[in-house]
Amino acid sequence: MRIENTAAVVTGGASGLGAATATALADRGAKVFALDLPAAVDRAQETAGVTYLPCDVTDGDEVRSAVAAASSAGVPLRTVVNCAGIGPSMRVLGRKGVHDLDFFAKVVQVNLVGSFTVLAVAAEAIAATEADGQGQRGVVVNTASIAAFDGQVGQAAYAASKGGIVGLTLPAARDLAQYGIRVCTIAPGIVETPMLATVSEEFRAGLAAGVPFPQRLGRPEEYAQLALSIIEHDYLNGETIRMDGALRMAPR
Repeated sequence: MRIENTAAVVTGGASGLGAATATALADRGAKVFALDLPAAVDRAQETAGVTYLPCDVTDGDEVRSAVAAASSAGVPLRTVVNCAGIGPSMRVLGRKGVHDLDFFAKVVQVNLVGSFTVLAVAAEAIAATEADGQGQRGVVVNTASIAAFDGQVGQAAYAASKGGIVGLTLPAARDLAQYGIRVCTIAPGIVETPMLATVSEEFRAGLAAGVPFPQRLGRPEEYAQLALSIIEHDYLNGETIRMDGALRMAPR
């Protein structure tokens, strides 16, 4: 599918994986709408071809408003990349007692329900566009994690939310096939994002040492490269792709 002269929505687009993807899409000629929380948008680095929109992906009205803006860009909305998410940890049963139930629900609400909300609302808008010569209208790329398969101690909520995204991928692809919309998921391993910026170099080196090859942390630009490959590869659909250097996470 062609990227040039189309519109794209990227959630979590003000930093990390989302910012790298928004930049990569803009560099390829897309009109990009980067959605993020207001504080993140205020800190975002201005990028040519990228319009930043404050949006909470758990708020359906805000998502509809953002998608409407992208749909009014004068070019067809073709691409959605869901990068918005949170990754806190808590044990099912810890020193302070049982896992906070509201906390569990919040992680699922942001990571899974938020991704589904953007997918569904954007799919409605994409389905209303004119198909290309191959019957294609668009593609949605969701972000899971290798925690969906190898969740560690303290990752019950996070792994459950990301596992839900993996489980969503195939049925969503089948649901949207009649409209010419593909759905795929990327499951990154340990990537250098703002969440890792606060840890020591020694700790980062320890994380990198556990990756079979290449023995380093992933880069946001590599996630963006994979997202663009999925968008342009018309026969990739209903698939979850691990991007992890063959890493399989230990229990802790």
